[in-house]
Amino acid sequence: MTRTPITTSDAPRPAGGYSQGIVANGFLYTAGFGPHDPATGVVEGDVAEQTRRTLRNVAAVLATHGLGFEDVVKATVHLQHLDRDFAAFDAAYREVLVAPYPVRTTVGSQLANILVEIDVVAVLRG
Repeated sequence: MTRTPITTSDAPRPAGGYSQGIVANGFLYTAGFGPHDPATGVVEGDVAEQTRRTLRNVAAVLATHGLGFEDVVKATVHLQHLDRDFAAFDAAYREVLVAPYPVRTTVGSQLANILVEIDVVAVLRG
């Protein structure tokens, strides 16, 4: 099996021992991204605003292989305040991802100074 790391300046750089993404066995797997703007830092705002920024980070990694959200088959979402923020998160998510939606797991998590973190798995084209 070949594992090819993904690197782009259009998404936040890793803060530890992980890659922004990995291509392996016909799939692109992204790291979990939060609402960090690669140029300015964390985006302030509610969960909807943070979700939009987070999805732009995920989109940047997908774009390195000519992929978009239509290629995503699985999403994992962590929300700092699951009960409070789920509806607003889901509305912002639906602005970007369209039916048929990828499968998704959404959980409440202890996040460090952010409201949302998202990672995805996408199928490579061709």
